[in-house]
Amino acid sequence: MSKGRVTLAMELPLPAGEATGTKQERAYLAIRDAILNGLVQAGDRLPSTRMLGERWGIARGTLENVFERLQLEGYIVRQVGSGSRVSAVIPDSYLKAVTDSRAVRTTPSAETATPLLPPGTEHRAQVSVPFVARLANPHLIVPAEWAFHLQRAMAGLKPEQMCSAEPQGALALREQIARYLRTHRGIDCHAEQILITNGIRHGIDLVARCVLKPGDQVCVEDPGYAAVHRIFEQAGAELLHVPVDEEGLDLGGLSNLTGCRLAYVTPAHQSPLGVIMSATRRLELLDWAQHRNAWIIEDDYDSEYNYHSAPLPALKSIDSMQRVVYCGSFNQALFSNLRLGYLLAPPELHRKLLALWHAVGRSVGISEQLGLAEFMRGPAFLRHLRRARLEYQVLRDILLDTLMAEAPGRYRISGEHAGFHLILWPSGDQDDSALIKGAEELGLVLQPLGQSCYHIKLEPAFLLGFAALTRVQAKSAARQLGQLLRG
Repeated sequence: MSKGRVTLAMELPLPAGEATGTKQERAYLAIRDAILNGLVQAGDRLPSTRMLGERWGIARGTLENVFERLQLEGYIVRQVGSGSRVSAVIPDSYLKAVTDSRAVRTTPSAETATPLLPPGTEHRAQVSVPFVARLANPHLIVPAEWAFHLQRAMAGLKPEQMCSAEPQGALALREQIARYLRTHRGIDCHAEQILITNGIRHGIDLVARCVLKPGDQVCVEDPGYAAVHRIFEQAGAELLHVPVDEEGLDLGGLSNLTGCRLAYVTPAHQSPLGVIMSATRRLELLDWAQHRNAWIIEDDYDSEYNYHSAPLPALKSIDSMQRVVYCGSFNQALFSNLRLGYLLAPPELHRKLLALWHAVGRSVGISEQLGLAEFMRGPAFLRHLRRARLEYQVLRDILLDTLMAEAPGRYRISGEHAGFHLILWPSGDQDDSALIKGAEELGLVLQPLGQSCYHIKLEPAFLLGFAALTRVQAKSAARQLGQLLRG
């Protein structure tokens, strides 16, 4: 494209006035849709507000408001002396998020309609959608670097590895995982103790099948991770929702529960509150499991990303009683569709899990396993973690700083020390329903904390995911949310 080119100076169509709102809204839709549909591309210079005003018969002041909104949402960049240009980052998923959320609610009757999507799907993690961007940012993995290690691993692939899989997973990968856990999570383990899975939920499903019988009780966190809770329910278990406070899972109500076979916890960065389980609570939980002959599943889903200090060692690292099943994943550390995780279980349970995994059929490809092993063997993996941790911290700080500038005193924040999300607690005079509706109109998705609660009663709050946003999107979305909070 030629430098300085003005795109579609006279060709941008203005939507018809019927059922499309005010002239300002119609002008906004015309320019936004032109960007989303590729009619104008990154770097193209847009017509001036004066030129468009003459063409469309709209006041220049109205168009200035339109251009300001487009800039806030990250579609365009405005600079004095050089006009308005389409931003290099086009957040097209803004439009998709609003369309999806409206489609979910378009049902014949609020009382009788069948949900179109499974529970929680409307707030599933998505790349580039504020504020459900709770995924590893795919822009941070360098495809050429990943491809190099994958090709290098495949070049050394032996014929027997192509047709005779190791039951626990590739030894080369298990050795690298064991080395990583010893060095970075304080877990004294060896490759023989590790089982390769498709991810954390897959590992938890294997444990549930081996441990639970219909009617058994499972202790889960309240608020907690509903997707995992459904795994236990499908295994026929009765869920015991145990409250979480500032020290993590509160075991006060567990002492007399003799039928509980399993406890599921997220001690490093509780999902969703983000609190760290204290050392005292960890020891209490281990003692409870030992006396009740129960198992503990430790979901260590995002321990790589701690922004204030080194995280506490894993609960598994102090498991002298051999009661903890440790589950980890590379889907958060690298990219979500990698579908590679691992499980570290006590010997008694490890044998049962391996037998089940062997019986149902292993579904993790050898090429992905060997490629990841090669990626971890050198400096590439740790270098990526450092790069990602710095970027996520920058995104978090953009979110926090922008909210502070836009709406001081109108909210408080918790759980911001680690992970891909934090919790925003609006001030008491805020109407959370109005905030959700206002955010939706701006293309933002606010997930209420209450959706993760069962018995526990907490003040209205929202999960704000930031990891899978660009810096432009994070700043624009935070500014819009701040303006909503400011009222």
